[in-house]
Amino acid sequence: MNAAHSSQAELDAFRATVRRFYETEVMPNWQRYAAQGHVDRALWNRAGALGLLLLDVPAAYGGADGSVEHLAVMVEEAARAIDSALGFSVHSIVSQYLLAYAREAQKRRWLPAMAQGALVGAIAMTEPGAGSDLQGIRTQARRDGDDYLISGQKTFITNGQHADLIIVVAKTDPREGAKGVSLIVAETKDLAGFRRGRTLDKMGQKAQDTAELFFDDARVPADNLLGGEEGRGFGQLMSQLPYERMIVAFRAVGAMARAVELASEYAKERRAFGKSLMEFQNTRFTLAECATEVSVARAFVSECLDKLLNGRLDAPTACMAKWWTSERQCTVIDRCLQIFGGYGYMNEYPISRLYTEARVQRIYGGTSEIMKEVIARSL
Repeated sequence: MNAAHSSQAELDAFRATVRRFYETEVMPNWQRYAAQGHVDRALWNRAGALGLLLLDVPAAYGGADGSVEHLAVMVEEAARAIDSALGFSVHSIVSQYLLAYAREAQKRRWLPAMAQGALVGAIAMTEPGAGSDLQGIRTQARRDGDDYLISGQKTFITNGQHADLIIVVAKTDPREGAKGVSLIVAETKDLAGFRRGRTLDKMGQKAQDTAELFFDDARVPADNLLGGEEGRGFGQLMSQLPYERMIVAFRAVGAMARAVELASEYAKERRAFGKSLMEFQNTRFTLAECATEVSVARAFVSECLDKLLNGRLDAPTACMAKWWTSERQCTVIDRCLQIFGGYGYMNEYPISRLYTEARVQRIYGGTSEIMKEVIARSL
């Protein structure tokens, strides 16, 4: 990925558009989305109509012709709105796999529809018995003439209920470890042998579509093998993970900044012992420390973003960004919540949802422990 930086004026204008989208299209319906466990399908179509999907995909494939800078802005604004309901990040991740590994005809068929919201993308990695250890997956894809028969179970799949296009991580050669892994695109419409399980009840991110998926000899064309050669899946996953991990870092920065903003506002308004909380040295020092953490995180993530734009972001550095920012996100939000006292524990206060939404950031995209292992191996 090589791209020139966008102007600050362009990014600011885009940020305003995204903020309006969240304020008018998403947040008024958030409680309903949370109750049903997913957004309405119409929201995908609305986001597509506004050009908010596939921000960093070329116009030739129906994308917005922007860069990952635009995606970073949208992720930050989603974090500011304390929303993870619309799974556009995973949708974007899927588009990057298709850009890198799909055939030209497939790109022209799938990507424009994804940009419009007519197709929703998902990637099915995790299984009940295999999370961070992708070599341990049990889902198999057995060649049968011009097709693959896919059998297995996936869980914790973002966009699982709405997904029309699923990149399935499967073993095409069960005798091999990483060398036996392949990525196959399953188109779910009228796909016999495929079914969606329950929408999962989570600690946080209540409005996000997260589901179980089941494949029972689901017949998928062999042409849907990404890269055109079996056994390349693990390498493809490793190549794309830095992009995914930077999305986690973008969200962490946005969420931390929002927590400091909310806590600062509350501390100026709330009074105790005859003065505002902000007049207490402990409150001021806590917020000063948290604001500094946000600034440090933003500077590091900005440096990583520049490397990603210029194709120079390596896996260990992406792991550093994902690990450090997600850990600091949880710490900063916890300290900000403490300023609210008992009100911070109430769901009606946004800081409460920031807290519960944050915890999974240290898990998905590779756990903090896996991040440190990758970093350590590079030393």
